[in-house]
Amino acid sequence: MSEKQSQDLETGPKSSGVGNNSGEVFEKQTLTTIVLLTTTSLMAMFLIALDRTIITTAFPNITNEFKSLPDIGWYASAYLMTCGAFQLMFGKIYSMYSVKMVLLISIFLFEVGSAICGAAPNSVAFICGRAVAGVGAAGILGGSVVTITRIVPLKQQPAMSGLLGAVFGFAIIMGPLIGGALTSNATWRWCFYINLPIGGFVMMVRAFTIKVPNSKTVTLSVREKLLQLDPLGILFLVPGVICFVLALQWGGQQYAWNSGRVIALLAVMPVLFVAFVAVQLLMPKTAMLPSRLFRQRSVVAGFWQMSFVGAGMYVVIYYLPVWFQSIKGDSPVKAGIKLLPLMLSMLAASILFGGVTQKLGYYTPVGIIGTAIMAIGAGLLILLEVDSGHDKWIGYQVVFGFGMGLSMQTPTIAVQTVVPQRDIPIGMGLLFFGQLVGGAIGVPIGTNVLNNQLLKRLVGVPGFQPSFVTSGGATAIINSLPSEFKPVVLEAYNSALQDVFKVGTILTALSFLGVASLEWRSTKEESAEKSLPPVEDEKEHGVVETSLTTF
Repeated sequence: MSEKQSQDLETGPKSSGVGNNSGEVFEKQTLTTIVLLTTTSLMAMFLIALDRTIITTAFPNITNEFKSLPDIGWYASAYLMTCGAFQLMFGKIYSMYSVKMVLLISIFLFEVGSAICGAAPNSVAFICGRAVAGVGAAGILGGSVVTITRIVPLKQQPAMSGLLGAVFGFAIIMGPLIGGALTSNATWRWCFYINLPIGGFVMMVRAFTIKVPNSKTVTLSVREKLLQLDPLGILFLVPGVICFVLALQWGGQQYAWNSGRVIALLAVMPVLFVAFVAVQLLMPKTAMLPSRLFRQRSVVAGFWQMSFVGAGMYVVIYYLPVWFQSIKGDSPVKAGIKLLPLMLSMLAASILFGGVTQKLGYYTPVGIIGTAIMAIGAGLLILLEVDSGHDKWIGYQVVFGFGMGLSMQTPTIAVQTVVPQRDIPIGMGLLFFGQLVGGAIGVPIGTNVLNNQLLKRLVGVPGFQPSFVTSGGATAIINSLPSEFKPVVLEAYNSALQDVFKVGTILTALSFLGVASLEWRSTKEESAEKSLPPVEDEKEHGVVETSLTTF
C-alpha cells in the first residue's frame, strides 16, 4: 500500500469525496465538532427509539379519552409503516443532498408529528400525527448513522455504531417507564410534547454550529435525483401496505369480512405488491432494492425472520401493558415498571449474542436457539390468568425477552457476513424495513382479534353494548359494566388477550422458517469473496450509495 493510500484511509481524500470502504465521505474534524455531532446524533436516536415504546403504557388512557379501542392498531402501525416505507428512500436522499439540510427537515417533520399527537383533538388527528412522525423518524435514523460514518474513521465506526445501538436499546427500555410516569402524573400528551424541546435543541445545534461532509460520489441532475428516489416503487409500496392494514382493521369490526370494502382492499393489495416487485426488477437503475439481493438466500431468509420477529415482538410489547392495566388494574407507570423483565432480558441476551458469536464465529445456531426460546416465551404468555402472580408474568417475560435478544441480532450479522461491502447498507435497510412493516401489520391483527373476541365473550353480560368496544377505551370497558359482573368481565377480557398472545406466538414461530434457512457461515472467514455478484459501474447505472442500519 502506498503512502498516499495509507493517508487516504486515515483522513479521507477530499478531492474525490470518498474516504472509506462504505463509499461515504470522511473528513477529519475538530474534537469540538465530533463531540457536538456525536452528542446530537445520540440525542436524536434516543428520541426516535423512545417514541416506539413510550406510547405502550399510554394506550389505555388514549383510547379511553378518544373512545377509540378499535384504532389502537393504527396508533402503532401509522408510525411503523411510514418509518419503514421511507427508510430505504432516505438512504438515497442522504447520498444526493446536504446531510445537514435533510436531517434538519427530518427532525422538523418528527417535531411536527409529535406536536400534532400531543394536541390531537380526536383519534384521526392522532393517527395523522403518528404517520408524520414516522416519516421524520426514518430520516433521523438514517441521518444519525450517516453523520457517524462521515466524521469517524472506518476503524472506529464499529464502536460508534455500538454506542448508537446502546442508546437505542436504553431508550427502548426507558420508553414504557417514562410514558407511564408522564401519563400517571401529568397527561399522556406529554409523551409527545417531551420531544419538542429535545428535538428543538438538536435542530439549533445542527443548524447554526456545524456542518456534516456531503457525498460527492455521483453528480446527477435534479430529474435524475428524483428518479433515484424510486417514486414509482414508493407509489405502489406504501398504498399496498395501507390496503393490507386497513383490511385488517376493518375486517370483522367496522365491516364484515365479505363486505365490498374489505374484499376490494384485499384484492388491490397483492396487485400493488406485485407492481412494486415488477418495478424493482424492470427498473434496476432506480430500484430502491437491487434484484441481486433477492438472489442471496441469507438476505431473503433474514428478511423473513426479521419481519415475523418484528410482528411478534410488537404484538407482545404493545398488548402486555394493556394486560397489566386492564386485568391487574395497574397504573401506567406501574405497567411500565412491570415491563422491565422483558426489556432487561432482551438487552442481556443481545450482549451475550455478541460474545458467543465472536467466539464461535457461527451465528445461525445461536439464532435458531434464540428464535425457539422467543416462540416458547410468547406461548407462555398465553397462560397468563387474572390471578397470575409475579413469578409467572416475570418469568414468561424473561423467556420471551431473552429469546428476542438472541434472534433479532442474527439476520443483521448474516447480511454483513454474506453480502459485498457496498450492499451491506441496503441489506440492513431491508431488514429494518421488514421489522417495522411486520410490526405495522402484526399490531392491527392483534387489535382485530382483541375487539372481535371482546364482542363475542361479553355479549351475554347484562348491560353490555357493542359500542363499549367499538367506541370505548381499553380499560373503560371494565368500568362501564355493573361492578357485580367485574369478575366475569375480567375473565372475558383476559381470554381475549390470551388470543392476542396466540397471534404473537404464531407470528414469532413463523420467523423460525427464516432463521433455519440462513446459511451456516462464519464471521471468522477471511475470504474477501461474498455471495453476491459484483456491482456494475455505478455511474453508468445511476446507482448511488446508501447508508442505513437497523436497530
